[in-house]
Amino acid sequence: MSDETGTPSTSPAPGPQPEEIRFFGTTWVDHSGHYGLRRAAVGVGALVLAVAGCFVLRFAYEGLAIADVGSLVNLLLIVMFAVCSALAFARTRTGFTERHDPEKQASLRGFLAIGFVGVLIAYALRCVVEAPGERLRRGEYESALDQYARRTKRRTGNPSKKSRKR
Repeated sequence: MSDETGTPSTSPAPGPQPEEIRFFGTTWVDHSGHYGLRRAAVGVGALVLAVAGCFVLRFAYEGLAIADVGSLVNLLLIVMFAVCSALAFARTRTGFTERHDPEKQASLRGFLAIGFVGVLIAYALRCVVEAPGERLRRGEYESALDQYARRTKRRTGNPSKKSRKR
C-alpha cells in the first residue's frame, strides 16, 4: 500500500508476469478464483453455442431447400461447412499447444468464422482437460521464470578474492 494515499500500489511484482487467457485471466496459474467453475462454464457455454449454431445452419439449409436452388448448391453448402468446421477444429486444437503465425492466423480469420462450430467444439473439449491454451502459456511462463531466476541469481562471495590456480 502507498503510505501517502492509502491505496494499494499498482506496481507489478518483479519478474515475468503470466499472460492472460480469455475468460480465465491469470487464474490458470494457481487455479484460484473459481477456476474449475469457470472451466465448466466455458465448456458448457461453448457446447450450447455450438448447438445453437447448428440450428442456425439448419434453418439456413431449410431456407435454401424452400428456395429450391438445387441439390448441387445444397451439397456444396453442407460440404463447405463440414470441411471448414473440421479444419477450424484442427487449427484451434493445435493453437492450444503451439503459437501460430499471426499473419497466417489473420488471413484465416474468415475461414475460422465459417467453421465456427469446429472452433466451439474444440474449446468445449479442451475445457474438459484444462483452460484452452493453459499448457502452452504455463510452459512459456515457467521457462520465463527460470530464465529470470538465472539472470537474477546472486553470487556468493567476492569474486576478486577468488584464489586462482597457477
